[in-house]
Formats: sequence, structure tokens, C-alpha cells
Amino acid sequence: MRADFEIVRESAYRAALDDCNGVLLNARGKKAGIDPYSLFMGNHARAYAYASRELADHWATHPRPTLAEFERQMFEPEPDLQETLK
Repeated sequence: MRADFEIVRESAYRAALDDCNGVLLNARGKKAGIDPYSLFMGNHARAYAYASRELADHWATHPRPTLAEFERQMFEPEPDLQETLK
């Protein structure tokens, strides 16, 4: 399952790179030498602390993937499907 999530994370990273014209870090993130890919891992506060405005806007319409959300989607049926199965 981790390998599947890494595919999702890599896809989200590449989409953000394209959508943000490669501008993923703010000035603080650049100064700290943050790896832009690391913003797609770890906690929300750190990601947004170093994200460029472009990346934060991107995440507003393309939510940042998390392992917890990925696992939830893998193991919990969609609400509409739950109603159909009743």
C-alpha cells in the first residue's frame, strides 16, 4: 500500500510543479534549503509554512495527499456505495 501511496504523492507533486510553473517554495523555504518534494510529506503546518502562494492556491483545488486520507479511501466505501449496499 505504501508503494501505491508513493505513486499518488509523486503524481500530486508533478501536477503541482506543472500548475505552479515550478514555484513551490516561498522565500522562507528557499532560504532554509527545503526540498520542495518534502512539502508533500509530513504535517500540514510545516507544508504550508514553506509553500509558495501558488502551491497553497493549488492545494485549495487539488488537496495535498496524506497517507491517512489515502488509507481511508482504500478501506472505507464511498458514502453513495454504502447507501446502495443497504
